Amino acid sequence: MAVKIVTDSTADLPDEIVKELGIEVVPLNLHFGTTTFKDGIDISVDDFYDRLINTNEFPTTSQPSVGDFLEKYKEIIDDSDGIVSIHISSKLSGTFNSAIQARDSLEGKNKIEVIDTGQVSMGIGLVVKACAEAAIGGATLDEVANLSKELSMKAECFAAIDNIEYLRRGGRIGRAAEFIGTLLKLKPMITLNDGLVDKLGRARTFTKAVASLENIIRDYGSVEALSIMYSTPTPFAEKLSNSLDELLPKKGSVILTRLGPVIGAHGGPGAIGIAMIRKSE
Repeated sequence: MAVKIVTDSTADLPDEIVKELGIEVVPLNLHFGTTTFKDGIDISVDDFYDRLINTNEFPTTSQPSVGDFLEKYKEIIDDSDGIVSIHISSKLSGTFNSAIQARDSLEGKNKIEVIDTGQVSMGIGLVVKACAEAAIGGATLDEVANLSKELSMKAECFAAIDNIEYLRRGGRIGRAAEFIGTLLKLKPMITLNDGLVDKLGRARTFTKAVASLENIIRDYGSVEALSIMYSTPTPFAEKLSNSLDELLPKKGSVILTRLGPVIGAHGGPGAIGIAMIRKSE
């Protein structure tokens, strides 16, 4: 048996990585009016963005229930050496709290570690991937849990937003609220600081915003892991992936992935993100 890795759907991990590494994903909920979808299960990424762009319904999101986590933990705990459950920032979602409550209600709660990454999207996903690889390699529960905490501290996530209305209406913009409200037609760049969305900068065009993100990443020098995320198809994503590949120790290992429905509901069409794990100093 090995340690099992659980995450939530805001990690935006590509399906092939989830399947290859045996990662368990608990979906968040997406609401269009009175209709509720399980993120990544009841609605595809393409169908979500088609609905987002072509209808007047603005989606809302909600955390998984305690019961959702209980069901997942009970399903896998007996066939594992423990569970490391790795999640979106607790300052942006109640997902972490649902996972904690589920763990605490189980008799085998000492075999479950729940981690608040303080991140979103592939800022979570890169941590999850590394922990799943460590678990497959035979790492213990404590070793995987410690690795997840260490990598979460080194994770960074940046984004350029094409349409600020989705961020504004989504409501989870933290310290960036005043900044977003004064942008007019400028393109905002945002990041995560201490688990909250924070301002990073602004640009007159989206092209300049993406170029600024690339420069920020390059200022870090080489990195341990890197992912490019995008909501709707855009040439910027592949260009960034090809350009930044040289920063990684293994060439061709940039992960290119879509922003899923829950993150996309806040980032909106046209959004571009970059997540990375910094190298240890």
